[in-house]
Amino acid sequence: MDCRVICVGKRMPDWVDDAVGEFARRFTHPIRFDVLTTGTAKRGRADNPSVYKDSEGKALLALVRDNEWVVALDVGGKMRSTEQLSQWLDKKLLDARPLAFLIGGPDGLSDECRARANETWSLSDLTLPHGLARIVVVEALYRANSLRCGHPYHRA
Repeated sequence: MDCRVICVGKRMPDWVDDAVGEFARRFTHPIRFDVLTTGTAKRGRADNPSVYKDSEGKALLALVRDNEWVVALDVGGKMRSTEQLSQWLDKKLLDARPLAFLIGGPDGLSDECRARANETWSLSDLTLPHGLARIVVVEALYRANSLRCGHPYHRA
């Protein structure tokens, strides 16, 4: 099953790219894991932030495949424990439908992205920088998959 994190922001600090790359590399069959990025909209002092969200949202949605189950990362979404995420991932593997997780830019996700999403997931009540959110998503999915497979990475 394909599992893709699609996010805004091509230029991240090395520590973000290193952490995301490390966890993404660890995924094994049956999950094929990938991270795709699109550029952040150029910002001007007088522009309305909704213009950026809309522009970045269109770029994100251009990378989403028609058959993917889309999960929008949003503070208003459903929170899950690691165990709940593992059970959710197990069900999604049975569905065999590819997954796409959308992470917005500095101004969040567009309404169009939220409308396309099949569900929303909240990592925390905190607002996280999108680079850190990227790491948390990939690690949480890796941990949930490890738990699902009986791998010792998860030791709660």
